[in-house]
Amino acid sequence: MPALPVFCLRPRDLRRGAALTLAFCAAVGAGACTGSWAPGRGDGAGSSSVVSARTGSGGAAGGQGGGGTSGGPGAAGTADRDAVARAAAEAAAEGKSGKQAAEDVVSRSGDRWGMVYDPSEYEAFSEELDGRWTGVGLWAVRTRDDRITIDRVQPGGPADRAGLRAGDRLLSIDGQDVTGLRVAEVVALLRGAAGTPAVLKLTRDGADLTETVRREELRAEPVTVREIPGGITVIKVASFTRGSGDRVRAAVRAAPPGGAFMLDLRGNTGGLVTEAVTAASAFLDGGLVATYDVRGDQRALYAAPGGDTARPLVALIDGGTMSAAELVTGALQDRGRAVAVGTRTFGKGSVQMPTELPDGSVAELTVGTYRTPGGRSLDGGGIAPDLTAADGTEDRARRVLSGLGVGP
Repeated sequence: MPALPVFCLRPRDLRRGAALTLAFCAAVGAGACTGSWAPGRGDGAGSSSVVSARTGSGGAAGGQGGGGTSGGPGAAGTADRDAVARAAAEAAAEGKSGKQAAEDVVSRSGDRWGMVYDPSEYEAFSEELDGRWTGVGLWAVRTRDDRITIDRVQPGGPADRAGLRAGDRLLSIDGQDVTGLRVAEVVALLRGAAGTPAVLKLTRDGADLTETVRREELRAEPVTVREIPGGITVIKVASFTRGSGDRVRAAVRAAPPGGAFMLDLRGNTGGLVTEAVTAASAFLDGGLVATYDVRGDQRALYAAPGGDTARPLVALIDGGTMSAAELVTGALQDRGRAVAVGTRTFGKGSVQMPTELPDGSVAELTVGTYRTPGGRSLDGGGIAPDLTAADGTEDRARRVLSGLGVGP
């Protein structure tokens, strides 16, 4: 039986092997998502690690990754990995950039989630699996007109302290125009050594601004827990980084008896698939979480037995709920375990697998898709809530739980 896939927000460490990914949540200067497999070199099933990014409207960190635009993703195309590797090898033999040659092939293929990373980019992003990264603390999206816009900033981070806001349009980073770039490319420009300056040119309400911020090593708490009146435990999962699944399970076990749960997945860019399955297991007693295929080879993910199936559960979702977070939502919804409240999720359910190229760069190419236990595709349309609530989502969720006999 192959190892479980995992999500992540950016490239995982290729030294641990190739991997399948179901995440393309792009976090600009902040953590995000993707997937990986068990250790083992190569790029077949059962190998490890992944990448992810995000662009587009409503995606975590602003949308979906790679070359996406706002308005929701469509079905992903595929790039021929042999053709990509061949192009990179030929370019390297001629003293040219293998990465650029590979990018050209991926771009022509129509694989909207396909990306190529140089070794340093791939290595740098591996730290996000632990919920830490070096950057300026902002997430960005690429809009339909190819503009790069700040989706949100990390409270207390460099971008926040400099006064950057959601909605600001990024024009350039260190003098390089970012219009038309993929979010992953913007992420790379915001990366760098801690303490180094990043000069950001922006426009806000028609006025041009220039801010110089210094990159820092940043951290995010992936899971936070709070109690609200009525015996309701709110579990907020910002991303499925390493250890987050066990934290969800611990929160469920520690919750007061006779109460209820809100699982807040709004703005969750995804993460490790294994962590997502562990989190889903906190509310399920075994059974199917999702199915997926890798070049036509069908596989399945199962919850561990012993989860809490008695106390009422509401899942809070929005357009920023992506990939691994959508996998959890779909499983809980299809299994009749949770009522989903909020707005439609982003819709990223394709699987990417990294291939190491002759020059050491890494190509992440689409190889398959994920489906919910009920057979719904996660890729394209996203997951519709059971109850729509664009505003006041938590209040609406409390009314749902009240109707189930929980709360005041």
